[in-house]
Amino acid sequence: MRNLPLALGATVLGISLAGCSAFSSSAGGGTREESVSDPSFNMVAATFTVPAKWRFVGQYFAAGNCGSIPYFVFRASSPDGLSYVEDLPRYGWGWGTGMAANGKRDEACMKLSSAIPAREFLKIVSATLNLDYVSDAPVPADLVAKAREYEQNMKSGSHPPAGMRAGDYSRDIAWGIVRYKNGSFAMKGRLTATVNCSTNYYPGMKSVVRGVPDRPGFSSSHCDGFVRLMAAPEQRFDATAAMLDAINIAPRANTQWLQAYMQRQQQEGQEIMDNLRRASDARMKAQADNFAQSQAVRQRMHEQFLSTMQRGTDLSMRHAADVANSNHRMASDVVDYALDQRTVRDPTTGQLSKVSSAYSYTWVDSTGKTSYQTNDPNATPQGSLPGNWTRQQVVHGDGSY
Repeated sequence: MRNLPLALGATVLGISLAGCSAFSSSAGGGTREESVSDPSFNMVAATFTVPAKWRFVGQYFAAGNCGSIPYFVFRASSPDGLSYVEDLPRYGWGWGTGMAANGKRDEACMKLSSAIPAREFLKIVSATLNLDYVSDAPVPADLVAKAREYEQNMKSGSHPPAGMRAGDYSRDIAWGIVRYKNGSFAMKGRLTATVNCSTNYYPGMKSVVRGVPDRPGFSSSHCDGFVRLMAAPEQRFDATAAMLDAINIAPRANTQWLQAYMQRQQQEGQEIMDNLRRASDARMKAQADNFAQSQAVRQRMHEQFLSTMQRGTDLSMRHAADVANSNHRMASDVVDYALDQRTVRDPTTGQLSKVSSAYSYTWVDSTGKTSYQTNDPNATPQGSLPGNWTRQQVVHGDGSY
């Protein structure tokens, strides 16, 4: 079972010594607009519609070394922090054939070498997040239809040069029901995954230089996995899910930002193609002029390459589990920093709470609803204030030590 934080800005602990009653998980006041900016352009990249009384924090991420498109990470949480919805950092992995057979070896990449169904990917993520996977959940028909429409649009929009095979594109969606414990709260959640995969095919090249072998064709594949977790106390889950489904919290791209981004992508793509062409011309000339010498050089480079790749592979295998966990922990810590708060754990009950970061020490009474914060390490409410008090432990934003 998993002990998760009371979501983003999820507690009123640290604000007042008075007891507080639970807030409603419904929107209870309509909606409001929130925005997330792209610092590279210094402009709003996307806007979100969220429940008016809920807290929200979001961040823009570029594609990165193991991604193909930019994305947004966000978390919106109810006033009491027990109900929330969040989009996790994107998962990515790649593989290929021929000269692309080694795929992507960046530490941020998952160690997968094929496209997998979204339902299988969902269970991998569930285990990584320490959630109890209860059952599959039906995916709404309109989302399935949109996935098929996406595949068709990608295929019809692909116009490879003469002699090149058109790429393959797929989008798979899966939903599942999960459960975990948040201290004394029994939590129920809906974990959803969308897996987008693409494969590009590159033709071989017939050598026109004596002694230089033909270059065989190859393929390069990549998958992006996007995960959303919506959770609430079990008795509030259905109402919370219905409310959030009606609002549909999703990024709406700013038209000006999208145009600027696409223009930059085109420029960078052209620069890459120009650099590749110049490098290819220089390489072919060097091969023609120095064939005999280059044979020995290529052999040494090949041996060094295999040795380097082996060392990199061994290191990646050791860090694979840490990478998946650190993605979630990093997003939670960013959330705490953005809201000037910290996460604390009750050593007795295991309940997690979000409190003000202005104080070094936090005490919580046995009800779990009243807190006392101070910067004096010797100060204690035990015996001075009613009830039994426990000093809290400071942990990461996702509850880990």
